Amino acid sequence: MTEFSDRKRVVISVVKPELDAGRFPIRRVAGDRLIVEADIIADGHDILSAVLLYRKAIDSDWHETPMQVVGQDRWRGSFVVQEVGQYVYTVVAWVDRFKSWRRDLTKRLDGERQEDVSVNLLVGAELIAEASARADPDDIPTIGRWATELRSRDITQEKKVDLALSDIVSQLMDRYSDRRFAVQYLHELIVSVDREKARYSTWYEMFPRSCAAKPGQHGTFRDCEEQLSRIAGMGFDTLYFPPIHPVGHTNRKGRNNSVSAGQNDPGTPWAIGTAEGGHKAIHPKLGTIEDLHRLIRKADEHGMEIALDLAFQCSPDHPYVKDHPAWFVWRPDGSIQFAENPPKKYQDIYPLNFESDDWQGLWEELKSVVMFWIEQGIRVFRVDNPHTKSFYFWEWLIASVKKDHPDVIFLAEAFTRPIVMYQLAKLGFDQSYTYFAWRNTKWELTQYFTELTRSEVNEFFRPNLWPNTPDILTEYLQFGGRPAFMARLVLAATLGASYGIYGPAFELCENQPREPGSEEYLDSEKYELKHWDIDRPGNLGDFIARVNRIRRENPTLQSNSNLEFHPVDNTELICFSKHTDDLSDTVLVVVNLDPHHVHSGWIELPLEELKLDMRQPYQVHDLLTEARFLWQGPRNYVELDPAISPAHIFRLRRRMRTERDFDYYM
Repeated sequence: MTEFSDRKRVVISVVKPELDAGRFPIRRVAGDRLIVEADIIADGHDILSAVLLYRKAIDSDWHETPMQVVGQDRWRGSFVVQEVGQYVYTVVAWVDRFKSWRRDLTKRLDGERQEDVSVNLLVGAELIAEASARADPDDIPTIGRWATELRSRDITQEKKVDLALSDIVSQLMDRYSDRRFAVQYLHELIVSVDREKARYSTWYEMFPRSCAAKPGQHGTFRDCEEQLSRIAGMGFDTLYFPPIHPVGHTNRKGRNNSVSAGQNDPGTPWAIGTAEGGHKAIHPKLGTIEDLHRLIRKADEHGMEIALDLAFQCSPDHPYVKDHPAWFVWRPDGSIQFAENPPKKYQDIYPLNFESDDWQGLWEELKSVVMFWIEQGIRVFRVDNPHTKSFYFWEWLIASVKKDHPDVIFLAEAFTRPIVMYQLAKLGFDQSYTYFAWRNTKWELTQYFTELTRSEVNEFFRPNLWPNTPDILTEYLQFGGRPAFMARLVLAATLGASYGIYGPAFELCENQPREPGSEEYLDSEKYELKHWDIDRPGNLGDFIARVNRIRRENPTLQSNSNLEFHPVDNTELICFSKHTDDLSDTVLVVVNLDPHHVHSGWIELPLEELKLDMRQPYQVHDLLTEARFLWQGPRNYVELDPAISPAHIFRLRRRMRTERDFDYYM
């Protein structure tokens, strides 16, 4: 039932950002400025005042900052979220009697100060006197003196008016404004603040068991250490491992996902658990927990974090099956339902039953898995298929974990319907896989990334772009050759602030599917040990390193803000830019989407938006090739041969003149 008050007149609505009427938090990283807007109205013609209230969720005292009118009845305020954690914010507004009085006084004077406004000044004196009751002790004498002077018969009207309209009176009356009938917005909204890596990260996926120096041997964590320098040298800050746990024996899959495994087939890492242990155990051939600790330290020395796979599912041999049978779905014939997504079948995996009567025990156990790995030094998790587990579980788990460990990052691997992916992000996942791998045309890319960066989605969904994964080898990569891999890398690394690659396979441009029409790799590493010849001719290591260096050196590529697509008169060329808010860093990207043919076209740039002078040339510096070009005006020509380079990554530099009339570029 609506509550009514006959003394409150302000209405606050359309507050932005706000998700689902405040049900979910928006997302930011530490150091961001949060801009809040609202529609604020009241009856009549009185002037309104409004403030933005904010506090850390763990605090009780509010801070406030003034809001300003930015359009008809539209107000804006902002504050900086300084620390990782959660902040609360809301809007308060009121009819400002003193400001309304000042405005009316100014109108009556009409600039000539001839009208008798003595009664109006007495009204102002009452308003000021009332403010003394709300003032700090140090300001009470000053405010009282002002009220006395406005009432005095010994002071001229002109001097009274000068006092009433002075800045110092305005400032103190703002501080002690009459808020008896102020209205607070219905919801206290939440912003969840993460560390910078939640927004900007560069992932490299690698199977530790394939890191052995000799073909056919099972790799170890010590073998992984030998790869750290190379991976860090390419500019990656996150090294992601598929599950590192013991692999089940029952129904183990063989090469190329065959239903029968050979004696030496290692099985898929996602079939977790044997008698040796489950989700808190390490595959004995990889090493010990001490070896993992050492690897984490070594990775940190190279500026990288280790990310682990969080796959809440079990092999038939997992201890949970024997110790907690209620956590699984049992069929009428007495067998446990294995995982399947027709026509795909996963006979080596049992899904967990989140409708179990012992759901509380299941939830607590899975949380203990996460906490165990956090205790080992892991702070980043890639979560396997979260959309096949309870949404309410994820909301509870992530909130519980982040209460004590707000620096933990969860990446959702959920290739499913958009609304489901967005719901997972709202529930707390810090990053999310996307449909990027299957968006290949200019129209598809433009529409999709406009949705991700220019709609409400941008407030909570942080895309992590992967051109390939162990499960995804797209048709574009299968038939596009090396230029296709280069083009998709540039797109992933510049369209999104976070991206990743399934490592050696991408570096070496592996493009052989298991069969025509399949997106699965032939001789997939999911089912066998691989020995990668990383140094073979044609590898993309140097190109990847250059692209990642460009990302590090250009702050605008470390955010998803200010992405704008620009017209090109060729459907095979896509052009977009990103810039920092102050335009100190502007990057323009052009990619040839056709990996087989040379394409050219004319780009049109919004020079006024980019603060570029129409009359002056400006430099575009290709950060991939170091080539520099002088452009002038909004329309300029580009040509890209994919056999040489399928992309430009330009840094725009404004042309200036020194006192000596020498040209240089900013």
